Amino acid sequence: MATQARALRHAERRYSIQVQRNLNRNFVAHLAHGMLGQTGFRLLNAPTFLPAYIMLLSGGSEFMVGVALSVQALGMCLTPLVGASLIEHRKQVLPVGFLTGGAMRGMVLLIALSGLFLDGKAALVAIMICLAFLGLFQGMQGVIFNFLMSKVIPVSKRGRLTGLRNFLAGITSAGVAWAGGHYLLGENPTEVGYSWTFMVAFVLTTVGLLALIAVREPEPPTVREKQSLIDRIGEVPTLLREDPAFTRYFLARSLATMGRMAMPFYILYAGQSIGLTGQTLGIVTFAFTISGTASNLVWGYSSDRAGFRQTFLLSIALWVLSTLLLLLSTNEVVIVLVFVGVGAAVQGFQNSSQNLTLEFGDRDDLPMRIAIANSASEMAGTIGPLLGGALASAFGYLWVFVVAIGFLAVGGLVVRIYVPEPRRSGASART
Repeated sequence: MATQARALRHAERRYSIQVQRNLNRNFVAHLAHGMLGQTGFRLLNAPTFLPAYIMLLSGGSEFMVGVALSVQALGMCLTPLVGASLIEHRKQVLPVGFLTGGAMRGMVLLIALSGLFLDGKAALVAIMICLAFLGLFQGMQGVIFNFLMSKVIPVSKRGRLTGLRNFLAGITSAGVAWAGGHYLLGENPTEVGYSWTFMVAFVLTTVGLLALIAVREPEPPTVREKQSLIDRIGEVPTLLREDPAFTRYFLARSLATMGRMAMPFYILYAGQSIGLTGQTLGIVTFAFTISGTASNLVWGYSSDRAGFRQTFLLSIALWVLSTLLLLLSTNEVVIVLVFVGVGAAVQGFQNSSQNLTLEFGDRDDLPMRIAIANSASEMAGTIGPLLGGALASAFGYLWVFVVAIGFLAVGGLVVRIYVPEPRRSGASART
């Protein structure tokens, strides 16, 4: 036993040396991948272009906006455990990442082509199907690429990587969003204009994926034995009992994620006062992305110094305050400020919630923990837009925002009271 333990320590030391030796190369590759990939996907996932496009195709149905986003979130909820099962027995996971990442980009391409070659309801149905499959592949990719980052980027560097990556992505996203709103959509947005905007998203995300060719992925000393998905799912209750801090965290994260129900309705609520022209969409999308851009440097620096838990709590507080501001006034300047606050808050919440998941427990079980947290979060993301659409249709936008604030506040309080900082509590994962 002593000999085996000594051999494992030496293997871990060699693994750490390999991580440090390739750190600069892998840091740059992840930076390029994240910058270009996020630029493209933000065009699709920003709470402006896609909701307005679905409203156009559906003839003005708020409920269909909620359904469209729920379909994507449902796909993301169903497949994280599949993603974990695909990689946790592999010493190298990047090849699987290329397959799922390529499939995601294929769906973005089909969304763009749907508006060019189909009309009205046919385009709406095609986009719904593409969003469902996009979600399925996103669910797997979320596990694969987060695990890959945990292998090649030490925890002390992840804050600055995600902060700088999102900062650069925000700059390019803001510029592309403004150009898309001004030149591709114009005063009277059409299906063709939206389609070309999403075609730009496809090109950017594809180039970003190719940047990962430069990654040198180390082979860890230990991996789990290959198990069937059913057997692995059967072990989940034991994993949760053995790590109560992680269990409380992912449940709180899921509650807070329900706050996403308000995302597509910010722009629709604001549009009642300021209209939904291409220029308006471009301006508020610019505000949303540029605020995330600037805030990412702050979030990244804060996370490396004080931990991702603090960033998680601060971002929720900012999200709640920004939503309350929208309820107080629909003045054009106030609406831009709301999107500035929400953009910064969403970036802080996404970065901290993903990275905080990586800091619990042991490395060998990390893919499954990522999958559990992502599945629960996306289940909330599935229910949230449906609930938001139903509330908006039945009672108006005000109730959507009130309920969203409630979920955000409860999720934040659970983490504040019941989830200790992993770096100080000894719960951090071996990476």
